[in-house]
Amino acid sequence: MRIAIGADHAGYDLKQLLADYLRHLGHVVIDTGTNSAEPVDYPDYAETLATALLDGRAERGVLICGSGVGASVSANKIPGIRAGLCHNTYSARQGVEHDAMNVLVLGARVVGVELARELVVNFLAATFCGEERHRRRVEKIAALERRYGK
Repeated sequence: MRIAIGADHAGYDLKQLLADYLRHLGHVVIDTGTNSAEPVDYPDYAETLATALLDGRAERGVLICGSGVGASVSANKIPGIRAGLCHNTYSARQGVEHDAMNVLVLGARVVGVELARELVVNFLAATFCGEERHRRRVEKIAALERRYGK
C-alpha cells in the first residue's frame, strides 16, 4: 500500500521510526515532511499529507503531532479527509471499517513507539465494510462538507 506520512516537529522522531517500520512491512512510504525537529506549524503538514491522498499519490495517511489534536482538527477541514485520532487498536481498526477513515492521527507525546506500530498495523489492515448504514453515514459526512463549503 502507498502510505503518506507526515508530522510537525513534535512528531518528527516518531514519523521517522514509523516510516522505516512501514517500509520494512513492504509499504511504499511518501514522506510529506517535516524533515527536522525545528518548530513548524502542524496545519501545513496536515494539508500536505491530505493533498497526497486527494491527488492519488497515497491510499492512506499517518499524521503525527504532539497531542494529535491539532493535526486531526486541521486534516478534517479538508474535504474528502476523514482523520481519526486514535490511542487504541479498536478505534484504529473500527474507524476504517465503519467510518472510512483514511488518515490515522497519532500524538507523539501520548503514545509510545510500540503502541504506535500496533495502531498503524490495525489501521492499514482494516477495510471499509460497506454496510448500508455505514455508507449512509459516510455520505452524510460528505454532505456536511458540501453544505458548509469545506
